Parts: sequence; structure tokens; C-alpha cells
Amino acid sequence: MTNKPDFSSAIDRATVHAPFLRVALEQQPDLAEQLAAGIVPDPAPFDADVPVGVALRRARRREALIVAIADLAGALDLSGVTRRLTAFADRALDVAIRTAIHERTPDAEPAGFAAIALGKQGSGELNYSSDIDPILLFDPATLPHRAREEPQEAAIRIGRRVVELLQARDGEGYVLRVDLRLRPSPEATPIALPVDGAISYYESAALPWERAAFIRARVCAGDIALGQRFLDAIRPFVWRRGVDFGAVGDIREITRRIRDHHAQGQAFGPGYDLKRGRGGIREVEFFAQIHQLIHGGRDSGLRAPATLDALDALAAAGRIGGDEAATLKAAYVAFRTIEHRLQMVDDRQTHALPRAQDALDNVGQLAGFGTGASLIAMLKPHVAAVGSIYDSLDPPDTAALSSDAETLPGQLEAIGFADAATALQLVERWRGGSYPALRSAPARQALEAVMPGLMAALGQAPDPRAALIQVDAMLSRLPSAINFFRLLEARPQLAQLMATILSHAPPLAQALGRRPALLDGLIDATALAPMGDLPALITEMTSGEDGDDYQAALEHVRRVVGEKRFALGAQLVAGASDPLDIAHGYARVAVAAVEVLAAATVADFARTHGRVPDSELLVLALGRLGGGAMTHASDLDLIYLFTGDFAGESDGLKPLGAVHYYNRLAQRLSAALSVPTAAGPLYEIDMRLRPSGAQGPLVVSLDGFAKYQRKDAWTWEHMALTRARAIYGSDDARAAVTAVIDEVLATPRDPGRIVADAAEMRAEMTRHKPPAGPLDAKLLPGGLVDLEFAVHVAQLTNHAGFDPDLDPAIAALADRGLAPAGMVDAYRLLTRMLVLLRLVAPDSEPPSPATQALIMRVLGAESWDALVARFDATRQEVARFWTDISGGTG
Repeated sequence: MTNKPDFSSAIDRATVHAPFLRVALEQQPDLAEQLAAGIVPDPAPFDADVPVGVALRRARRREALIVAIADLAGALDLSGVTRRLTAFADRALDVAIRTAIHERTPDAEPAGFAAIALGKQGSGELNYSSDIDPILLFDPATLPHRAREEPQEAAIRIGRRVVELLQARDGEGYVLRVDLRLRPSPEATPIALPVDGAISYYESAALPWERAAFIRARVCAGDIALGQRFLDAIRPFVWRRGVDFGAVGDIREITRRIRDHHAQGQAFGPGYDLKRGRGGIREVEFFAQIHQLIHGGRDSGLRAPATLDALDALAAAGRIGGDEAATLKAAYVAFRTIEHRLQMVDDRQTHALPRAQDALDNVGQLAGFGTGASLIAMLKPHVAAVGSIYDSLDPPDTAALSSDAETLPGQLEAIGFADAATALQLVERWRGGSYPALRSAPARQALEAVMPGLMAALGQAPDPRAALIQVDAMLSRLPSAINFFRLLEARPQLAQLMATILSHAPPLAQALGRRPALLDGLIDATALAPMGDLPALITEMTSGEDGDDYQAALEHVRRVVGEKRFALGAQLVAGASDPLDIAHGYARVAVAAVEVLAAATVADFARTHGRVPDSELLVLALGRLGGGAMTHASDLDLIYLFTGDFAGESDGLKPLGAVHYYNRLAQRLSAALSVPTAAGPLYEIDMRLRPSGAQGPLVVSLDGFAKYQRKDAWTWEHMALTRARAIYGSDDARAAVTAVIDEVLATPRDPGRIVADAAEMRAEMTRHKPPAGPLDAKLLPGGLVDLEFAVHVAQLTNHAGFDPDLDPAIAALADRGLAPAGMVDAYRLLTRMLVLLRLVAPDSEPPSPATQALIMRVLGAESWDALVARFDATRQEVARFWTDISGGTG
């Protein structure tokens, strides 16, 4: 290559050695004439007189010829070539997006859809025959879409049309190859992602290689403001504030996998892979990116996306040596230049030197080296130098971890592990990568970083061995443990609370194993404060919610509920709250979830089916939810009702009769409350208390409900009705159903029949649902079920003490002499035990001594024996009350 551009030689070499360029010259004689005269034309506007796809393909063919001849002639250096190729790709992608939107919605502004360029397009370094690797994002609130079409559907169709416009081939070639596989979980996600969902993913679940990929990310086409909002939001994910030496291992692991996967292209010589081979293009790029990830969080001047610019910036800041930078830059220019020559031959996306000698000689001659051997000789020292520099990133092999193997058992004993053998076995299992979450280099590094603090916290746990085993079980289930370890490293105090939780509460340990991010909610002291009131919870469950995105609303509520329930459990384990307050907190969370999800479901359903005039959905809570005191494991006892005329019809695009309308609406609400999603499970729903039970319709009218309760309901249904309260519906509707309940409960009835029916039902329950263990505060004789039966019979036979909350209901009965005075305290003890034991002893068997100590502390007992004696004495009092109420027949 001479200092003065030689267009004649370039055209001659292109004609003889590059069939693709020869055809391009023949097809574009006017352009060939300009190039022969030494003129490098500027990019031309796309032809508006032909279809967009045709215009784009013709423009690409023109640019391909201009750039290739200017490159071969020496009129453009590597940066000039890659910038011009990238600029064309940006323009083409932008036109394709605007066209795809305009074709579907001609009168709409082309907003709400953006392309984020990654890889070489993102850094402005596209190669001659490169594909592009965009991530397509859309904003459901601003994306134009057709009537009765969800934004997600519109975005997918727009994305497909963009790909079609760019990839379609005809006699004039193609525009760009498009690879959309760099988006999160490409095998499972749509080709266009909602921007908020993408932000959430990169903030919480992204993989190490994705962090490196976003060093070179930029918004390149479509709605620039939307794309920039996304990049601004995920910037902390890419650029960590601290010096992050874990990035070295992350990318080195990727390199090792590349070398293994592309083993045939590693050896230098014919067939060598310029991109993926040892000492090739990828290793120059990775060397720069590793140092950018390590230091770029604190020094924004190192965040240059282009490789050559990044090497200059790193050298100027003293992060790498000046000689290293110069060596890597020279090699990078050589590699990329020859890569372009390889691709010019047949417009193929290839990076490997030909194995056949004649083909290798052909590339050598196109590149101006005369022979393939000369080309190999030029590349060889560059490959060797890059390989040596890149391999120097690996630390020398040390035995730092294994050198402590003999002393580790003693260390474990010293920090609290009496069973050091088990602790040693598990630590070695983790370090050995026995679980998928621990097999990557980043995971192992994160483990080692957190290990001292984590083991110290576990060693000081109430039951170190149990906590350690729970951590092991949790790690065995996690797909990735990196974020979990990093959180514990950043918040050491969480490790101690987690150790306590894992020591005592298997359900919380299981939840944490499924979703380690639950720990995030415990970062500050407010997590152990009393649960907020109902309006505050509703506000939190609706804040940030897109009113038009039903699925997003559903996921948001599930996340909040999961975090609140976990926090309530943590409060119990930490001894920060009275179990009765926790029970009320569980119920408030559930009521808030029902209110928010019911409102969202009604609104979403109405978009298609409208609303039934002068009618609305009512949700009635019974059981523990109705009584406002739930446990961690409580299901939701619900009855769905609707007001208004059962013969009415909805007024939407797809009208439905009232009965059909509300039954379908109730099915959707039940699914919203119970079907597991990515955010986890919510609640089990029990609808057996509805009129006619499982044989009845899912929803009945308020009038039908009133008629059934007055004429057809069984005694047990009236007993259940004593704890019923409306938790969703307008004030008027709630007042109407409350009036029906009050009327039914006030109706005179045969006391003897009530007692007999209740006794028979309790005996039936005993036969089919025996106590789970000696600590079953619910089902043991004299437990909560017996107390509830006694209270409900007393209420119905005396028409007194009606209150869904059993605590004031029992107090009211006691004030009238209808229940022993001690029943209030009995209810509180049994409820406290039920709420606490559902978490710490879910099998109702005596727990470990450490957990026994927790139970004693929470319940104010001097000893375990004293607590058991108190429990037994309380049950005896309740059993006497039930016997007195039932006449000894229960």
C-alpha cells in the first residue's frame, strides 16, 4: 500500500481476485468510471422513486463498491472504512424502522421503537461483510399500533418487517444480515422487547458477557430518545462504581470457551481464524474491554466504544503500557484489513484464512502481498504478540485456596461450626463447582469474595449447621448465584439476617432459593418495621404500573407481594414483631393484592367486553382472609358476586351476557391471583364456600346469593359467613352485601340443629384431616378449629358477637357470658403459635433446640417445657368450651 491512493491497481486487483467486486463494477459502470478517476463519492440519498427495499439494496451495492475500491486503493484507512460502513448500516436500519411503522400506521409518527446497536455496529467498526446485532426495543405507551392490537404484537410485526427489508435478497443483492440473538434469552423472548422489561432484565439478571457487550452499545436508529432512556437506565449495570477485577475472569472464561469451540481455527497458518483464533481480533477487543470494565466505572474517560480509541485512552490513563497499546493497535489494523480482503472476494462473512493454497494466494494478491506465504509472514508476529499480551491477564497459578486445606477445619470450628466436617465438605463442594450456579469463573470469584463474611455469619447463626445446609440447598437450585453473592458482599449485615432465616424458616429458605433478590427488600431497617396500612400497600402495588399493560401490572403486584410476605416472615424470625401483628400484615397484603389485581383485571377485561351497565364485581373474603389474620401459608377463601340485573349485557366490542361476563371475569381474576409467573406464585384460591360449592357457578348475582343464603345454605355455610367481609367493590356494593350478611346472620334458627350440624361437621373433619403433629395449633383437639367452631355456634345460636375478626368477636361473647373469659387469651396464643410455627416448624413437629429458643423468645416462654405445658392447658380450656357448646357430641 503506497502513500498515494492507487485506484488503478485497486480496480485491477478487484477485477481479477474478487468476483463480487468484479460483478459490482460491471453493474455500475458510471460509478466504476468515477472510482477509476480517483473520485470517492459521498453517500447518496436513498432513491425515493423505487420501493424501499430496492432502494436500500441498490444503496448497499453502491456503498460496498465505493468502500472496497477506496480501501484497496489506500484512500480510506481502517477507521474511515468502518465508519462509513457503520453509517450506512445506521441509515438503512433507521429507514427500515420508519418504513415498517409507516406501512402499518401511515398517519402515525414513527415513535416508540428503537434499535440499540451492539458489537461492531455499536462501536462504529463494522467490517466489510458484517451482520448487525441490534436489540429492538419498544415503548407500549408510544408505539403506533392498529386497533384491537396489543403493542407487543405490533412491535413483533414491525421487527419482522425491519428484518425482511434488510435481509431479503434479489438480483441486486441484500442490505444487511441481521442477528437478533444478543437480546436476553433469545430462544424464549420476542424479537422486540418492551423497554421497561429490558431495563429490569439488565438491572437484575444479565450475564457477564452482556455487560461487556454494552460497552459498545449505542442507540442507532428509530426513536433515539427511547433508546437513550434505556441506555441511561442500564449504565450502572455496565459501569460499576467500584474497581471490578471480577471482569477479568468473566471475559477470560468467554475466551476459553471460544478457543475450545473454534479449536480448528486456533493454530496459526492456513485456516487460522482472524476473529476467534488465539492472538486474533477478539482478543485485542477483549483486552481493551476487560480494562475498561475494571476501571471505567470510576473513570468515564475510558468508556470509548471503538477498540483503537479505547486502547489510546487506556494508555493515556496509564492503565496499560504505551508499548502494549501500540502493539495491539498495529495488530488490530492488520487483522481487520485482511479480514476485509477475505470478505471482499465473495461478499461472505468469513474470518478464516483459506486452507487451499490457491485461495490463500488469491487473498494475498488482492491484499497486495503477491502470495499467501507473504500474507502469512506479515500476520505471524502480530498473532504471537497479541496472544502473549492477552494471556498475561491470567494470574499465575497459585495454591492460595488449597494451602489452607489443613487449617480450614480449625478455622471453621473457631467461627462457630461445631460440626466442622460437614462445613468443610460443603465448602469444598461449592469451591469445586458441584452446582451449575457455581461453575463459572465469575461465580467462583464472587463466592470467594463473600466466603469469609458469609461463613462468619453462618457460624454465628442460632443453628450453624442447619443454616449452612440451607445455603447449600439454595445454591443447588439457583441458575446463577453471582448477584446473590454480590449483594451479600455489598451488604454484610444481610448475611447475618439470612443466616437466622435459614436456621429457622424452611419456607423462607425455599422462597429465597427460588428468588434470591428477595433479600434486596431487607437492605434497610424499614424491612423490619410494621407493615403499612391498606392504602399504602395499594399505592405501592400500583406505583410505576402501566395502566395499559395488564401483564406488567400482574408481575409488579406479584413482586411486591412476594417481597412483603418475605419481609413479614423475616420479622417473625428476627423477633421484631408480635405474630398477631404479622398475621394482620399478611392479611392486609392479601387484601391489597386482591383490590389492585381485581381493578386491573376488570379494566383489562372491559377493553374487549366493556362493562355491564349498573352492575359491578364484588369480592367477598371469608376464613382467615375475612378475619384479617393470615399465616404465611394461608390460602384465600373467596366468593365472587355481581350486582345488578343477571339478564343484563355488557356494552363492549364483544358483548357478553351478565352471567357469562362475570364468570369469565372471575376466572381471569382467579388466574391473576394464583397462576405462577416469572415473579413467583401468589396465593392458592379456595372457592368452595360459594353458593352450592364446587357444583355451583363461579359467580352469582347478589340477589341470587341472598336467596341462597336465606333458603338453601347449610349450617356450615352460615358459620363461614360469620367471617365474611367485602374486600373489593364500590362502597354501595359493599354496603349491600354487608346488609345481606347481617340479615342472614340475624335470622332466627334452631339452636339444636346448629349444634348438631356443627358437631357432625367437626367429627367429619377430624376423620379426614387429622393433626399434622404434636404442635398443630389448628387441628389438634382444643386447637383453633375447635375454638372457631365453638365461637361460630355461640354466635349463631345467640345472635351475638358477630365480627369477622375473631379477637373482638370472642371478646364480645365473653362480655355477655357466652364464652369463657380465657378464650381471648387462648385465641391469641393459638394464633401466635400457628402463625409462627407455619414458618419455623411447618411439619408441626418439635423443631431443633435453636428454633425452640426462637419460639420461646417470641412467645415469652421461660422454657420449652413451660411453653408446651401452656399450649396443652390452653387446648384443654378450648376443648371444654367446645364440649360445653356442642353438648359433648363433637
